[in-house]
Amino acid sequence: MNLKIILHPRALALALPLVFIAGQIQTKAADAAANKKLVVGFSQVGAESGWRTANTESIKSEAEKRGIDLRFSDAQQKQENQIKAIRSFIAQGVDVIAFSPVVETGFEPVLQEAKKAGIPVVLSDRAVKVSDPDLYVTFLGSDFVEEGRRAAEAVAKLTGGKANIAELVGTVGSAPAIDRKKGFEEVLTKYPDMKIIMSQSGDFTRAKGKEVMEAFLKSPNAKDINVLFAHNDDMALGAIQAMEEAGIKPGVDIKIVSIDGVRGAFEAMKDGKLNVTVECNPLLGPQLFDLIEKIANKESVPKRVVSQEGVYDQSQAAEELPKRQY
Repeated sequence: MNLKIILHPRALALALPLVFIAGQIQTKAADAAANKKLVVGFSQVGAESGWRTANTESIKSEAEKRGIDLRFSDAQQKQENQIKAIRSFIAQGVDVIAFSPVVETGFEPVLQEAKKAGIPVVLSDRAVKVSDPDLYVTFLGSDFVEEGRRAAEAVAKLTGGKANIAELVGTVGSAPAIDRKKGFEEVLTKYPDMKIIMSQSGDFTRAKGKEVMEAFLKSPNAKDINVLFAHNDDMALGAIQAMEEAGIKPGVDIKIVSIDGVRGAFEAMKDGKLNVTVECNPLLGPQLFDLIEKIANKESVPKRVVSQEGVYDQSQAAEELPKRQY
């Protein structure tokens, strides 16, 4: 038996606006979901160098360009500040957490908290050591071991494989300090007449680099030093100042190889005071937010993304300097 329901014209007139209103509400809800800003919490190491300042600017400007709500925290080179920031991001319920870890170890508990909260984590520039690799989605940054290798090969080329090296190490326990030293020493095994005779942390800062170099130059075997290897340009620039104050010609009396490729290093190379800089690209903002947006959209990303970099010497400094963005 077929039943036909016939609506009274007045009932139909009342029903149609309700259907329209319901449709409008659904459309607005869909638009709101589509237009919802992506919220990202980012914890930065600090502002210890020109490299780091450029890295921060790249991240902030790219977030603004994409309309991303960036919650930025400066750890001032203290791990405890970074852990507090990550806990704050978890409490705020951000969509994605990204950070550049001060040191490699000690982050597992807070990363487990992020995982429990269902917030994906991206490592930028520096890595962490954890027992569970699923505590972070991906790591974007340089191959620090390869940078160390390139620096050692540059020393070999400058000295014909005969060098007494003073080493300015980065922040103790940090991924770049550990890996750059590892890569550098790996290459030294090929050159028996190249050896590190002094090594101390300059904490990646210009002031500390100067202070440590002054101590090196006052040591009993200071006259044996013919090469300085600095884990970053800022420490090298501080060391150059210490050498000049001691009456030593940087880049001539003591050859200098450092890592980062900041403008200050190119200026020093142009002036003949620094010999080689191994590039470590800080302009990670575009790559970082490409990854973050894919993760937020539930797309798969590689576990490791390496940035592209080069090696520069004095002969390239004048031409390359105007092109440097950091």
